[in-house]
Amino acid sequence: MMIFLNLLFFLGKADRLTHNMYRLKCHMSLPVAVSLMLVGLPYSISLAAQWLYGWPDKPGYKKYIEALKPRRIFCLTRAVLETVKYLQYGRLYFQWKSWYKNDDNRKHYEKGITFGRRGNKLDLYYAPNRGSSQGVPAPLVVFIYGGAWGSGERSIYCLLARQMAKELSATVICPDYCTYPKGNVLGMVQDIADCLVWAQENGPKFHFEKDNIVLIGHSAGAHLCALTMLFLIDAREELFIETSRQRDITLAMRGVIGLSGVYNIMDHYEHEQKRAVEFVSTMHKAMNGVQNFQYYSPTHLLKKLSQEKLRRVPPVTLVHGTSDIIVPVESSTKLSELLTSLSMNVSLYLLPGVDHTEIVTDLMASDRRFYLPIYSIIKQEYRKFMGS
Repeated sequence: MMIFLNLLFFLGKADRLTHNMYRLKCHMSLPVAVSLMLVGLPYSISLAAQWLYGWPDKPGYKKYIEALKPRRIFCLTRAVLETVKYLQYGRLYFQWKSWYKNDDNRKHYEKGITFGRRGNKLDLYYAPNRGSSQGVPAPLVVFIYGGAWGSGERSIYCLLARQMAKELSATVICPDYCTYPKGNVLGMVQDIADCLVWAQENGPKFHFEKDNIVLIGHSAGAHLCALTMLFLIDAREELFIETSRQRDITLAMRGVIGLSGVYNIMDHYEHEQKRAVEFVSTMHKAMNGVQNFQYYSPTHLLKKLSQEKLRRVPPVTLVHGTSDIIVPVESSTKLSELLTSLSMNVSLYLLPGVDHTEIVTDLMASDRRFYLPIYSIIKQEYRKFMGS
């Protein structure tokens, strides 16, 4: 009997011990799961991004050691997760997709015109007064989209180009150009210069003023606008365009408007390093390496131009959102300070609360939050360019 009671006592203690161990396991599983999520998820996101877009530029196994550094993992994961906010543009995405595919809208623009040495395409959006009794040709706006020198296409900006044509009463051209890896920055500048050559040759055919041209660019597109303008003024041989033709184009430029642009490549590379995106970014690849950063920086080129060439630089307007974390606002403020020190005609507008994407997406539809404030600046500066 005593043995039986002892056995029951032992079994009772064992049962309590098992129950306590189960409770301890449950309590431990939550912290373990949270830890795995906090560690495993960032590493998974960061390594996937680097696998898709580029490992650190280090020899052999060192690139993986660099890729696994905690700071890089944290910063790169944060940068990737920031792209989730682009989901808010889903409605706008379907709007432009539908508009561009609708053949009824072809009355507003010419689609897929071939231009240049590489056979790129451009879309031309008519000014709203086309066909009016006055028959006066409209000024020309050339819009260059961004995309970190590695993405983008003209169809995405059909709504923007259409609205810009209406707001400015201008013909608007939106060309494609050879983004990386199909081309480097020099090829992109050549393509934009080719677009301007095409404009000089086809103004009468499409009823726009070939000698009244305004360049507008966003982000990498703003950089390419400034760089193309400076290359043309400097009559660069690598453009493979006759010097006289380059001079004609520069004389036709009435102004340049940069929206959240990159103007000092080394400064922007250092900003990318802080965000740990310098190796997944296409910028240094499109520039053919760090050694070419100065060569492709408008800020550096401006310092090298003679006084005679500086006098041919058209008025420049810089617009930047203070909430931009992709291209910091200092990019525009530093260029403005440089242009001012060179006694150039420059205007700087800083927009509170506007981020890197909103400054361009909010130009696509009149119901967007920043549509009116941004267009009011563009229209004001555009009128100044045109002397009206």
